[in-house]
Amino acid sequence: MAISEHLPTMTDIDAAASRIASVCIETPLLESPVLNARLGGRLLVKAENLQVTGSFKLRGAYNRLAVLDADERRRGVVARSSGNHGLAIAYCCSLLGMHAVVVAPASAPNAKIQRIRGYGAEVILVDDPRELARVSDEITRAQRRVFVPPADDPWVVAGAGTVGREIMHQAAAMGVVVGSLMVPCSGGGLTSGCALAANALSPATTIYAVEPIGFEKMAKSVALGHRVDNQPGGRTICDALSGPYTAEVPFEIVRSRLAGGIGVSDDETKDAMRTAFAEFGLAVEPGGAVGLAAVMSGRFPIIGKTVAVILSGRNVDPDLVAGILAA
Repeated sequence: MAISEHLPTMTDIDAAASRIASVCIETPLLESPVLNARLGGRLLVKAENLQVTGSFKLRGAYNRLAVLDADERRRGVVARSSGNHGLAIAYCCSLLGMHAVVVAPASAPNAKIQRIRGYGAEVILVDDPRELARVSDEITRAQRRVFVPPADDPWVVAGAGTVGREIMHQAAAMGVVVGSLMVPCSGGGLTSGCALAANALSPATTIYAVEPIGFEKMAKSVALGHRVDNQPGGRTICDALSGPYTAEVPFEIVRSRLAGGIGVSDDETKDAMRTAFAEFGLAVEPGGAVGLAAVMSGRFPIIGKTVAVILSGRNVDPDLVAGILAA
């Protein structure tokens, strides 16, 4: 389906919410009086790291797979992923009786790869991340499978948008309006889905894409007016946000809806991981903590404001997170 034929809308997000309700949980929106006092504002933390497979990716994956027809399900799917999307696809396929092939970079955290295999998916590891797209395409065509991208798909974006939908409904139930929402951003599926939901349900809410410094491809893309991919060779602790590609469907959505982009350092991300554990008892992977890092570091001051951040995932090697929390 060409994107000119269908960009997701709030109607699609509402439909996704109904479609995924039996598989995904509604994650809590938390706050800490200690952090509010320290920051001088009201910080709301969307704990999507508590989602069933450990990240928001389950929402988009199930929403996409649930609309496949019988022949597509028989042929199976291919996913390209550093971990969380692949894990979500593998889990959903185990529920739906489908077979999945997940193409992942060899540098992906072992904890994620082992869990993907544990759900019965076949994992193909690729040494050069620049070859992920080519290898995925070859397998898709040779085996006549359905390719499910991590972000560049209307159903995936609509599923991710249910996170923003929940935040706006939860905040309204608390009697507050979210002034700004910090969204961890890689390909842009979560950012664009949340932008759609906020635009429909809370137009006053501004959306910011948070990316690791040196990997700000969405911020650069919006500033330049066209998609920009990351160049190879950079390093960040945020493996989930280090992918090279800016997805087309998300970019078309956020280019007129994004208030801005914020870059955070690895040290700021580590501090945010420690804050999430100390204040909420939550384990968060580095890429999932960048939104909190934007606030805690002061890169986005919240004095006198109500700001929400998304903790987008928890899947991280235990040794890595243990070292960060102990520092």
